[in-house]
Amino acid sequence: MELIRNYTKRGNTGKRRAARRIASFAAIATSLALIATGCASGADTSGGGETSGDAGGDLSITFIPKQLNNPYTDVVLGGGEEGAEEAGFAATEIVGPLEASASSQVSFINAETQAGTNVIVIAANDPDAVGPALEEARSAGAKIVAFDSDTNPKYRDVFISQVVAKGVALIQVKLIAEQIGGAGEIAILSATANATNQNEWIKFMEEELASNPEYKDIKLVTTVYGDDDDTKSFQEAQGLMQAYPNLKGIISPTTVGIAATARYLSTSEYKGKVALTGLGLPNEMRPFVKDGTVTEFALWDPAQLGYVAAFAGKALADGTITGAEGDTFEAGELGEREVGEGGVVIVGPPTQFTADNIDEYDF
Repeated sequence: MELIRNYTKRGNTGKRRAARRIASFAAIATSLALIATGCASGADTSGGGETSGDAGGDLSITFIPKQLNNPYTDVVLGGGEEGAEEAGFAATEIVGPLEASASSQVSFINAETQAGTNVIVIAANDPDAVGPALEEARSAGAKIVAFDSDTNPKYRDVFISQVVAKGVALIQVKLIAEQIGGAGEIAILSATANATNQNEWIKFMEEELASNPEYKDIKLVTTVYGDDDDTKSFQEAQGLMQAYPNLKGIISPTTVGIAATARYLSTSEYKGKVALTGLGLPNEMRPFVKDGTVTEFALWDPAQLGYVAAFAGKALADGTITGAEGDTFEAGELGEREVGEGGVVIVGPPTQFTADNIDEYDF
């Protein structure tokens, strides 16, 4: 908790990150325009995609999120830009789709391969749909870092994970159980049906609800998908209440989904009657906590995902790590990180937000 608080409350660093995030929107627009013509800005195309051996030099890094114009993604990318600058990358790009569909990232990966980008950092919308494109990128010499939402492990070098997947799932089950008094019908409103991280969390939620006697009186009636789209998520929340009039609670393990659901509940007859928890951004959820729509939810500092991913990419490009279990690398001010089983690097534990502490956070 202290790590998250220290990282999000630093005044000067926060201002620098905000300034870079504003600049990144211009970079996004430029990158999209250049990709449309088969080019990419800031990448060294003379090496045929082979990584440079000098420490920093002309190394380029590109972040490909699930989708652009997503508040959670903006925070992640702000941390990524900061990490890339501190790690010494000569060129940093942000490109990606506007909608989080399974194959929407493929054309962006292909463009980075053609541009000879040294490090590609990707949050996969689908673990396998991006596979062939990532294999081509690796064959051309690029290092692949997955973050936030993993690819199939065979398509990347390391995965930067928010938290231990089971841990974040159990926190959400615990929160909803407390808020509905340990009994009643609940539903899950997720992002996309193919999202690796969402599906892993949901799997652990289902297992916990089925196996833990503390939750024997809680029934998971359905899981629906808002596709990380605000309008669709709002409509799915509305549909849940119409389809399940006895619903006691909703878990939404996606920042877009929980905010949209809170907005719906806050002006409906269900406010204060249907509990809502999941993973949300404090700045988005603050008004709903203040007005009593939401009691408690959780999240990690998303900026740390991008920040650590940039340093992992630099270590891979420099050859100081390969992604093998036991490899270690320095992640700037967040210190040493170790590659665990399956090439997974854990960033840190989530924080639980309530009316008592939400004003301490600004992201």
